Amino acid sequence: MTKITSADHEHFMRRCIELARIAKSHGESPVGSVIVRNGEIIGEGIEGGKANLDITFHAEIEAIRHASQFLQSQDLSDCILYTTHEPCIMCSYMIRHTKITTIFSALSSGEYGGASSNYPLLLDTTIHKWGNPPKVVFGILEEECKKL
Repeated sequence: MTKITSADHEHFMRRCIELARIAKSHGESPVGSVIVRNGEIIGEGIEGGKANLDITFHAEIEAIRHASQFLQSQDLSDCILYTTHEPCIMCSYMIRHTKITTIFSALSSGEYGGASSNYPLLLDTTIHKWGNPPKVVFGILEEECKKL
């Protein structure tokens, strides 16, 4: 597996910010996400719930859908998710189901976040099928994401 440096984290988060700007220009919430495997982006997503009239078009879910198609597998256990905002509870279920091991997020989502809410699915250890919770890291390019 390719070693990822702090400069790489910023690089991938900058791509998330670009995607968030696209979402915002379409009247959506400014959220962008990428899935990285071995140092390469294999899935990207932007918020699209309004345009698609479908709440499941969250950036994280779209990135997971694209990565799963790319790999032809729902096992993303060797992948990292980067996202401008902490994944919500819905996205957290998908992250756990696909076994993503690490999440880098710029901002916390508070009461509906998958790690910071009263329903921290990202951190849950009681659903044994999911295995170990992913590592969740906040603060990558936090100020840039706040400006969105």
